[in-house]
Parts: sequence; C-alpha cells; structure tokens
Amino acid sequence: MTTDGFLNLNKPAGMTSHDCVGRVRRLLKLKRVGHGGTLDPAVTGVLPIALGKATRLLQYLQHHKAYRGTIRFGLTTATDDLEGEIIHSRPVPELSLEKVQAALPKFLGKIEQFPPSFSAVQVGGKRLYELARKGETVEVAARNVEVFRLEILDWRSGDFPELDLAIACGAGTYIRAIARDLGAVLNAGGTLACLTRTESSGFSIEESLSFEELEMQLQENKFCPILPSAVLGHLGAIVLSPEYTKRWFQGQRLPIAEIRENRKVEKNTSISSSSPLQVYNEDNQFLGIGQVVTSDTSSILAPQIVF
Repeated sequence: MTTDGFLNLNKPAGMTSHDCVGRVRRLLKLKRVGHGGTLDPAVTGVLPIALGKATRLLQYLQHHKAYRGTIRFGLTTATDDLEGEIIHSRPVPELSLEKVQAALPKFLGKIEQFPPSFSAVQVGGKRLYELARKGETVEVAARNVEVFRLEILDWRSGDFPELDLAIACGAGTYIRAIARDLGAVLNAGGTLACLTRTESSGFSIEESLSFEELEMQLQENKFCPILPSAVLGHLGAIVLSPEYTKRWFQGQRLPIAEIRENRKVEKNTSISSSSPLQVYNEDNQFLGIGQVVTSDTSSILAPQIVF
C-alpha cells in the first residue's frame, strides 16, 4: 500500500493539530506527516493531513474553508471563545434575531479583522498566544480576509442568546474574531461557544475519518490515502508523453510548444504563466507540480515538485 497521499481527518476536541500529526505518524508508522490549516484544540472537524511525499503538496491545496459555529452573546473572554478567562458578562435578553440579521452583512465580503490575542499569528518572531500568556500586550495590524457566506442556522433567545451560523471564508479568517466583533457591533458582547470545520482545502466533513475509523481501516488493511489528483482539481493539468515523462523525472525544463506538437493536451483549463500545473503521464499517474515560465521567445514547463 502506498502512503503518499492525503488523509481527511475529523479532528476531535482537546487535541492540537500537532498532536493529531503525531498520532497519525504512530498509527501509520510514517515519519513524513504534515497538516494544512491549523485548528485550535477545542475546535473539531476537517483537518487535512498529508502523508509521505504529499507533504510537499500542502502549499498547493485550495484555501477556502467552511465552518459551523455557535456565538454566545452577553459574554466576552480573553480568548474570544469559552476557553479563556471571562472579561465581561451581562445578560442581554433584549437582543433579537432581527437585530443580529441586520448586523451580519457587515461581516460579508472583504473585511478587515484583528486576530484574537490568543492566536498563532507571529509578532517579532513570537506567537501572540505566547505573548498573551506572559501578560504582554502588543499592537497587531488588521488583516484583510474574505467571508463568502454567512447563513443563520438557528437562534436561541434568553439572557445569553446563542446564534448558530454556517460560514464559508478564505484563508486567515478567524471565526472567533467574527463572534467578538459581531457582539461589539450589537453592543452586547460575543464569544465563540463551539466550532466545527466542515470543509477545508477540498475536503469535506462528510467524507472525513475519525481516529477510531482510521484505526479500524488499518486493522482491516482497508486504508487507502486520498490521491493528489482528487484534491488538486482547482489547478490546471498537462499530460506528458513517455519521452517527456522521462525528461521530467530528470528535472529538465520542457518546451510547451514541443509538448503541444506531440499531441499532449491539458486535462483542464488553459495553461497560463505563473500558475502551478498538475503533471500526469499518459496512464493518468500524477508526476508532480510544474509551472509555466514565459519569456519573449518561448514558454517552458519548469518542474517545481517531481513526485
């Protein structure tokens, strides 16, 4: 069984992403394991895991993510979730769903967002959570992020109302910050009560494996890593003839014009300069990632990763 590929892990609560990588290493008896898109220990859901040579492909996964989360109003904490010290608590029974609905559009599209004080963002070579634990307060610049969808799933009124949301967003978006900032806009205070990542880098929670399911598949010799081709479909692709496949494995830069003359065509989309391309042989085997480099006289397929 090849171990070069991906695992769509359903991360449990209470484990760091690093803990998950370590457990996968032990289960698969594999040294080269990495993950894409860190999840906080309290957060559950999709954690893409790269195995073997596929660890070099993590940078090429798509960046869109989706979550299901619950925001609790009337409460603010040091970490913007229930894991942190309570800073302020005030019942807000007057807060209505209509007021929340009116405020939500402020958080759609391209927005500026300040990362939570307890986060993995680095300032001066130190993680914010390391500085926060020492009681140090640092100024952090706002970051531009993008939120594609905010859908209300449920609303529970009361002294500390709760809102269930489905959120689709780009890389770098903190859902804890949305909870904090929505609470501030409503003059009610808000914190993230729970969060599950439902999609990440082309993986969905419906097709994810828990550790228990992974262990069972391994015991029954049924585990099969997800092939790179299954998660790199957002990239264009090119097919090489046997002659050019051999040259590819030798690390040679290949003239695009010659590849086209030999009737080898792209699998999808068009070839464009600077965009990464999947590279395959005629048997549809994944050979790696290349990039088109264009000059005034020619276009060259330059190997980036030979798989």
